[in-house]
Formats: sequence, C-alpha cells, structure tokens
Amino acid sequence: MKFPLASTTLASVGIAIANIAGISALSLSPNLTPMAIAQQAGEPVTTTSSPDAIDLAKHLRKIGAKLYTVFWCPHCHNQKERFGKEALDELEVIECDERGVNPQTQLCIDKRIRGYPTWEINGKLYPGDRSLKGLAEISKYRSQF
Repeated sequence: MKFPLASTTLASVGIAIANIAGISALSLSPNLTPMAIAQQAGEPVTTTSSPDAIDLAKHLRKIGAKLYTVFWCPHCHNQKERFGKEALDELEVIECDERGVNPQTQLCIDKRIRGYPTWEINGKLYPGDRSLKGLAEISKYRSQF
C-alpha cells in the first residue's frame, strides 16, 4: 500500500530540516554532479594598484611566475589586495579548489601545492602571503619598494 501524502510530507520535512541545519537541499540529491553546482568566486579585490605594483605584476608574468590560490582563503585575498585590482589582472593566478572559478586542480596537485597562497617563481615554490618588496627580491625585480 502506498502513502503518497506521507512521502511528500516526509520530503518536505527533510528539506526544512536541511535548511534549518544550514545544509543545502542540493547536497541531498545524489544525482547532481559537481559541475551542476555553482562555482564559487572569492571576495572581490577593492584596492587600487600603485604603478609599482602594476610594474611588478608585469615583471612576474614576464618571467612566468604563478600565484596558486583558493577562493575561500583569507591569506590569498590579502595577497591579491596588496597588489590591487589593476595589477591582479596582470598576474597569472591559478585557482586550486575544484569549486572555484576556472579551477586547475590537477596542476596544483602536480605542483604539490600544500598551502595557500603559494608563489612559483623561477621554478621554485614560495608558500605564504608575501610583501611586494619580498616578491621583488625573490624575482630579482629592481624597484623602489
């Protein structure tokens, strides 16, 4: 014997409990693939870049430097804010979390990125949030920092 009203009520109660508990109703559905779930973007960068920050970012791109980040990392956001939005457009930023926008998760795995942010400069990894002066020194950029 079927109880359609009972199953509908139970489903509604389950969704209500999930919402109260802070669980997305989407996570309760096993038929959704990771690509069906919206990608996450980090907080927007709000600082304005200095001319020196833009020049350093251009230098870093020219020598093939990469910045490995994840969208949810506060240290990554601080690193991006230090450069500013205009300079950030010049940098090669790699998103490592598969839930992020344009993720390159396999590259991060292959490079053995263990923490965020991590800079790759001249083939060497430099984990941690770095000052512009520190990045200039590591990359052998001559500036006024």
